[in-house]
Amino acid sequence: MFPGMDFSKASEYVTQRLQRELSPELHYHSPGHTLDVVSATRRLCEAEQVDVHSAVLLETAALYHDTGMMFQYRDHEEKSVGLARKTLPGFGYSPVEIDQISALIFATGMPQRPVDLHEQILCDADLDYLGRDDYFIRSYCLRLELQLTGMKNTTLKEWIGYQIEFLSQHTYFSRSANRLRNEIKRRNLEELINLFS
Repeated sequence: MFPGMDFSKASEYVTQRLQRELSPELHYHSPGHTLDVVSATRRLCEAEQVDVHSAVLLETAALYHDTGMMFQYRDHEEKSVGLARKTLPGFGYSPVEIDQISALIFATGMPQRPVDLHEQILCDADLDYLGRDDYFIRSYCLRLELQLTGMKNTTLKEWIGYQIEFLSQHTYFSRSANRLRNEIKRRNLEELINLFS
């Protein structure tokens, strides 16, 4: 994909580990979520005309961003970066490239505070589903995951209220994510408000 960096081998390695080692309780932060974020990252990189080298770094960060959940749920970004630093040299990534990937992974921590376009793209890709037709399915999976892991046990009405607050306050950072996702996100919010009333 790019001289030195073997993204396809890294992707194969990470995907296999996630499938083997992620808790089955993680209905939202599943291997499918990781691949979804990689796809959203690729789409936004193309829309924002990001150069090929930076796009590979971003897709690699998307690939690794939730790997820390194999080890711990809360504040997993530190573990994700640790795994990236340990394994990416074996896939041809340089120390400078790994530093850039690590910074991108840390940017996905909540609350999101990206400082440049690349971090904005990854943050937007991580929450791409907010502005998609599968939002309600993904939201249900997240609620179930939080209940099963003991992180948050909410009634349906409480959850809908929480989602209304989150979507009302959320803003995509990149121009492309705003253009691609804002309309459906607004519609999802309206449906939530109708459910809550």
